[in-house]
Amino acid sequence: MAPRLDFTSEAFFRDPPQAIADLRASGPVVATRFPLVGEVWITTTHDATAQVLKDSTTFTLRKEDGDVAGLRWWMPRLVRTIANNMLTMDEPDHTRLRSIVDEAFRRRAIVAMEPRIRAIADGLADELFAQGSPADLVQRYARILPLSVISELLGLPQADRPRFIAWANAMSSLTNVVSFFRLLFAFRKMRGYLEEQLRLARKQGGEGLIAELVQVEREGGQITPDEMVSMVFLLLAAGSETTTHLISGSVYELLRNPGLRDWLEQDWSRAGLAVEEFLRFVSPVQFSKPRYIRRDVELAGVRLKKGDRVMVMLAAANMDPAVHDDPEKLDLERKPNRHISFGTGIHFCLGHQLARIEAACALEALFVRWPRLGLAVEPTQVHWRKRPGLRAIAKLPVVADSGGSRQADATATKVESLLAS
Repeated sequence: MAPRLDFTSEAFFRDPPQAIADLRASGPVVATRFPLVGEVWITTTHDATAQVLKDSTTFTLRKEDGDVAGLRWWMPRLVRTIANNMLTMDEPDHTRLRSIVDEAFRRRAIVAMEPRIRAIADGLADELFAQGSPADLVQRYARILPLSVISELLGLPQADRPRFIAWANAMSSLTNVVSFFRLLFAFRKMRGYLEEQLRLARKQGGEGLIAELVQVEREGGQITPDEMVSMVFLLLAAGSETTTHLISGSVYELLRNPGLRDWLEQDWSRAGLAVEEFLRFVSPVQFSKPRYIRRDVELAGVRLKKGDRVMVMLAAANMDPAVHDDPEKLDLERKPNRHISFGTGIHFCLGHQLARIEAACALEALFVRWPRLGLAVEPTQVHWRKRPGLRAIAKLPVVADSGGSRQADATATKVESLLAS
């Protein structure tokens, strides 16, 4: 019998390797109950995870009637509309939509954005303590950087950044059914805003990915108005949320592992190698979306029935000792690194290149500007959001100087206030 893990608990997020090892001991595929989803099978090995992700004929994101496998009967139409994007589509619709956004991305040349991304990171690092110390690195840095980058990439006004941050915070608060319905207000606001931006792009043109998507649409790209809104919603949300937690999780690990931090600061050309290991070890995206099983099948020796649902556990694949030596160890020099944080198969992450560049730029800009940066609290006082499927630090209080100032009474008072807010 598989252990009934609480996938939103502090214990699970604080020490994933131990929890995952306990789960894997029950088998490569185990039955459990997942928040908001319900009864589902989950994979615990790299091979089982890769098989599900690559076999898009047996394991589909849509049921036979076309409904998204992860949606529940009680979820309102607004959510179904937003969920109707390429991440929840099988072939041939997935390729139809993916080709449209791939073409738009090619026109924007992501690699060429690196100097601009570094400039944004430098500016945010400079301003980290502008509102006082300690500062919450999540809200003051890790969240703002990817939101700024994706808003520029999309061509959205910089003045609208505060509303993007508010929406991102609302989405991070999703933990259960009650918070799900609270989130609907933010969804409605986001949809109305994006519909207006698309209307302006169709009327006036402009710069950015939204204008490129509209141009591809005009050139014959097959996409409905609702699919266009869902596409931009996906790019804005997915293009910022997971990178936020990759950055904050990476900073947390470096601040509590001085030796690794010293190794990285000796040569910043190592940043790309380090980011690959942070992607594996931090694993901000813990699970895939649920998939519907189209036929009776044997997966890693476990018989699954047609009509069951399965979710791949990316975090477990990344901790599989059959693929990674000493998987519970954070090794920034790990080679090869066969992590699966961006997935595999037809749904391999579109933004993988952008996320890697943002994380590397974020780490270098931060630690070059603040070489004595330190945690303002003990590591045990850092907590994670109760967000199922996403490993997200709630607040990360930091100080510019990790020396004696951390012990000052005034700083301690500010830290207590920051953690309580």
